[in-house]
Order: sequence, then C-alpha cells, then structure tokens
Amino acid sequence: MFHVVLYQPEIPPNTGNIIRLCANTGANLHLVEPLGFDLDEPRLRRAGLDYHEFARVQVHADIEECFRSIGHPQVLAFSSKASIVYTDAVYPPGAALLFGPETRGLPPHVLDRVPQSRRLTLPMQPGNRSLNLSNAVAVVVYEGWRQNGFRV
Repeated sequence: MFHVVLYQPEIPPNTGNIIRLCANTGANLHLVEPLGFDLDEPRLRRAGLDYHEFARVQVHADIEECFRSIGHPQVLAFSSKASIVYTDAVYPPGAALLFGPETRGLPPHVLDRVPQSRRLTLPMQPGNRSLNLSNAVAVVVYEGWRQNGFRV
C-alpha cells in the first residue's frame, strides 16, 4: 500500500482524520517534525477515535529520515502550485504521497526534491487557495487505491 507523508502537519483534527483514513485503507502514515500539536492532544484522539491502534503511524525528525525509513520510494508531491492533475498520474504500490502543512503547503526546498513530473494538484474552482488537508489526502489515497484494484 501507500505511504502518506505529512510534512510538518499543524492541525490535530486533520491528522486524526488521516489516521482513520490510513487505518481503513491500509496506508502507512508518516509524520515529519516539527508537529504543530502533541500526539496525545485530545482533538487528535477524538478525530482518530480508536483507529490509532489500527493505523501504522511513524514520526520522523526530518524528511530525509522519513524517506530512508521507507526505502527511498517513488514520491508524488501534492501542491496547489503544480500543473499535473492527480488523476493523470500513475500510483505505484509503495509510493510516498507527500503533503505539506495546512497553512503554507510544501516549502520549495522539499518540493524541489521531487521531479516536476511527479508534482500533482487537485483541481479547484478559480480563486480558491486549497482544500482541507484531510479531504485532499482522502481523494488522493482513494485514487491510488482504485488504480491498484483496491488490493490490500
């Protein structure tokens, strides 16, 4: 399955929702520090409910450590600044799906690590800045899972 990588996530309920998503789809969740919350924060637990025990969640000191621990996977980075639509990409099993922090997205030094051909966007109405992080991750994980025949 996929590796969902949240680079410096900031909002506990989003991460809680993504924990639930990963538990229900079989994706692994990787959180890259610094986190904008404590993993024991009540809002995180409430959003993730009792799914935390069913999800594989790892915390990493930095993006390099994260990718090393995964085994240097193919990375698909998601950004409102990208021009390739997420449905036009191929999602190979084991790919890392990289998302930035809610308030600022992936910084250039992280986004630049990913080839232009693997920087993807989710279409939105003109003038809007971004989707909610947990919604964006859900759309992407299900597209990747669909492409792989919903195999676990």
